[in-house]
Amino acid sequence: MAKFLMKGNDAIVRGALLAGCRLYFGYPITPASEIAEGAADYFPKLGGTFLQAESEIAAINMLYGAASGGIRAMTASSSPGISLKQEGISYAAGAELPCVIVNIMRGGPGLGNIAPEQSDYNQVVKGGGHGNYKCPVLAPNSAQEMCSLTMKAFDLAEKYRTPVYVVADGYIGQMMEPVEFPDAVTGLPRKEWALYGDKASKENLISSIYLDPEELEQHNRKLQVKYDEIRKNEVMFEGFMLDDARHVLIGFGIVSRVLKTTVEKLRRENIRVGMLRPVTLFPFPTDAISRIAAGVKNILVVEMNNGQMLEDVRLAVEGRVPVKFYNRMGGVVPNTDEIVEQVKIQLLTQS
Repeated sequence: MAKFLMKGNDAIVRGALLAGCRLYFGYPITPASEIAEGAADYFPKLGGTFLQAESEIAAINMLYGAASGGIRAMTASSSPGISLKQEGISYAAGAELPCVIVNIMRGGPGLGNIAPEQSDYNQVVKGGGHGNYKCPVLAPNSAQEMCSLTMKAFDLAEKYRTPVYVVADGYIGQMMEPVEFPDAVTGLPRKEWALYGDKASKENLISSIYLDPEELEQHNRKLQVKYDEIRKNEVMFEGFMLDDARHVLIGFGIVSRVLKTTVEKLRRENIRVGMLRPVTLFPFPTDAISRIAAGVKNILVVEMNNGQMLEDVRLAVEGRVPVKFYNRMGGVVPNTDEIVEQVKIQLLTQS
């Protein structure tokens, strides 16, 4: 197949269309604005609909309504906009509506800046809205994965009837790389639970309200069973030079690209370092990290935040090996040289 040079944000739009998504509701915000721009251009050309809502709150509620109709639909924003969408995401999770939400993260808190950061990890992974819900979270690290993991997100959303996040930092969204498009999804089936405005679906009910406490508890337990199934079946991660590694670096998104170069550089110095990249942030690759911890001296977690994934790595390791940490914040992307230095200071001198 031919390859096309494009931004990661543009690859998301193409991936969504190839997945059969035909409804987009959003509001432009840097560094995610190219997604809205691309959707406005391409969705109508393929018989779909692009609608720029009056706000992020309106957009997420439009998505709720569209998903109720059994049609593949999506929205996209950046960190402050995702914060505004949290109530609607909780509603969609409670109503078990499949939809895709893209977050191209920027620096915070507050308005912060438009530079890349990873500080929305807790918000999207732990459930940023109210209630006992979780959303699958896919974290691409390339323009190619912005396309392919967006397509994967729609499949997961329908398989488990849940909102699914695609989360990237502003660097991945803005970076241009070659993208090879997979085949388009066709022949999407009718959903038994959806509302089509016809006789066959008129008895279907889409709601997240359960006024009886016993009934709501039963609904919550049903959701937890679903999340356990997601943990069991949908973990994705990438390992790099782990077979003989004595020290392991862990990071996601653009950080993982820097870590891979770091590993290659340290290997040339005969330092046995490997890398693990979580591709799914939920479900988190807990078992994989636990297995790795049994055979290495130490682990270094690198993030562009204040140490949000660090907690999940430490839970997976269960104190069996030291877990060190290095971070940058405010939109600063760590470079290879500084991580090499941290490996030598934090891992090698203390081994």
